[in-house]
Amino acid sequence: MRVVMVGGGAIGLLSARLLAAAGVEVCLLDQGAVGGESSWAGGGIVSPLYPWRYSPAVTALAHWSQDFYPQLGAQLLADTGIDPEVYVTGLYWLDQEQAAPLAWAAREQRPMRAVPVEAVYRAVPALAKGFSQALHMPDVANVRNPRLVKALRAALTQMPNVTVHEQCAVSGFIREGERICGVHTSAGEMRGDRVVVAAGAWSGELLRSLGIELPVEPVKGQMILYKCAEDFLSSIVLANGRYAIPRRDGHILIGSTLEHVGFDKTPTEEALASLKASAVGLLPALADADVVGHWAGLRPGSPKGLPFIGPVPGHAGLWLNCGHFRNGLVLAPASCQLLTDLLLANEPIIDPAPYAPEGRLG
Repeated sequence: MRVVMVGGGAIGLLSARLLAAAGVEVCLLDQGAVGGESSWAGGGIVSPLYPWRYSPAVTALAHWSQDFYPQLGAQLLADTGIDPEVYVTGLYWLDQEQAAPLAWAAREQRPMRAVPVEAVYRAVPALAKGFSQALHMPDVANVRNPRLVKALRAALTQMPNVTVHEQCAVSGFIREGERICGVHTSAGEMRGDRVVVAAGAWSGELLRSLGIELPVEPVKGQMILYKCAEDFLSSIVLANGRYAIPRRDGHILIGSTLEHVGFDKTPTEEALASLKASAVGLLPALADADVVGHWAGLRPGSPKGLPFIGPVPGHAGLWLNCGHFRNGLVLAPASCQLLTDLLLANEPIIDPAPYAPEGRLG
């Protein structure tokens, strides 16, 4: 089998790696540099920000992926020498209503508990004063997403049955009868037995050329980055919808905005001021630190954050793995394994029905 993978973010890269490991020939295409869009721009928390607010279908993907991430990081380091830095720090939710989260954790058997706020201040002395209650999950990790996509790219270069075409924009699909058998690109036709659309926020635009209304749209998010001492922040902290994520080397990410402005990725002064205020509201010492990075990315927004994984009805050969909204990095390992299982007619890791495009497209 030959698969054309449209999109080289974390979803496309990991899907390509799993399919190629199973012996499939993969041609991966990206309109820019692989991993250069949402996968590079995100924060890399290996958990939904508010996991109790999501459907059981999103939760199933998240839990499988969370449990798999340490193994994935170790595999990529061994294979490529590039460490994605799957860094287990835990996560504190501050001044968060507690009944629903704790009920969710008990039902899902996840290790969340209410902790005295004094214990939080002992663990995170840089935290701003004034918080009154906290929830804690000790096993939440973050992954250094730019290094994750770099490692996945390097892993693919070692696989003889994978070709990667960057700066290769897809303009439409090759259709023979009812079957999709390839794509038209800026570098010519690329044909395959299956075409997988994993193009993130651009997936809906691509499918519109076939008359398919895929409810995936760009949702802009802006982030800022500080550089602090390595021991400045020991855990992810989240309050009022904003979070601080520590990297091992002392970089601190603050995010993020949620903006419906189409495909505009321009960082704005308004967002910079808002994110700085959130940073200082969480960690007052950041008032004296310099912002060393400020950027924007486009999330692939979808109804209820539920991705589309599986074949497109009425278009034989066309498959989707897209629409992960705010949780692409969180859900990637499970989403890509599920796609691989379905494409190769293997027993799927989880029930694929909730993610099926059938009945969810216009």
